[in-house]
Amino acid sequence: MAERTTPADVTAFPAGARTRFAPAPTGYLHLGHVANAIWVWGVAGSTDGRVLFRIEDHDRVRSRPDYEEALLEDLAWLGFVPDEGPHRQSDDNATYVAAMEALGRETLVYGCDCTRSTFEAWSHENGRLWHGPGCPGACRDRGLDGPVLRGALGGGSERWMDAIVGPCADEVATASGDLPIRDRDGNWTYGFAVVVDDLRQGIDLVIRGRDLLAATPAQVRLARLLGRDAPATFAHHPLIRRPDGSKLSKADGDTSVRELRVAGRMAPDLIGKAAAAVGLIDAPRAIEAAEVASLFGGWSG
Repeated sequence: MAERTTPADVTAFPAGARTRFAPAPTGYLHLGHVANAIWVWGVAGSTDGRVLFRIEDHDRVRSRPDYEEALLEDLAWLGFVPDEGPHRQSDDNATYVAAMEALGRETLVYGCDCTRSTFEAWSHENGRLWHGPGCPGACRDRGLDGPVLRGALGGGSERWMDAIVGPCADEVATASGDLPIRDRDGNWTYGFAVVVDDLRQGIDLVIRGRDLLAATPAQVRLARLLGRDAPATFAHHPLIRRPDGSKLSKADGDTSVRELRVAGRMAPDLIGKAAAAVGLIDAPRAIEAAEVASLFGGWSG
């Protein structure tokens, strides 16, 4: 099932931008990753941009070397060649520590012992879901060391012009409270690590799926608190959906690039299949990775 994309949906891509392709080594690449690669390399190629390859291995519990090796092999087999990388989040822990300490100097970091059951208990007692800054346990006022660390980004909303979706606005803190920046296993969280990475690596165009649209307000706010003068341009593209409407995941073996390779599928066929599944072309056809920029010709702002 495809979410349709038309030229009218795609506006205001900056020329010469630096963007990134950033999978996590917690499973194999699937057709959803291929769709994202098409958008990343296609937009970069049609706007004189550059692509950085980042391996987001902040989750030390779920990241595995064999998955990373497969990511590298499958991306090369597909024919997508980055201008820089791979860079691994695990290679530079000091950068995240420095960012956390910068927030800490503004008293914006606090320990939290709330769990999912804490949120559920609060909802049961109050007859509604938690919504907004803070956390149900009022942990910021309790002087805790953890086990979770949260960033007090404040309330209110952020507005941005999405290069695909158009004008967007949403609240910074919603049902999960203040942004967790380190989880109870000691891992940096996705929402924290990607902001630090994009800032230090000079990423000014973030192209990703619409499932991450709701994460944008907190990331825009966090980037500003860490010293970013102007936010990156965000572009949230359609997702490949299963027949029941749910998005693909790494558990979907029938859409795994690795499994499809073993079954004898060719790279241009997979790229064409993914392009059709997100509405970039009307029907599947073989497309080489070097040709994906042609799918965006004349669409950029």
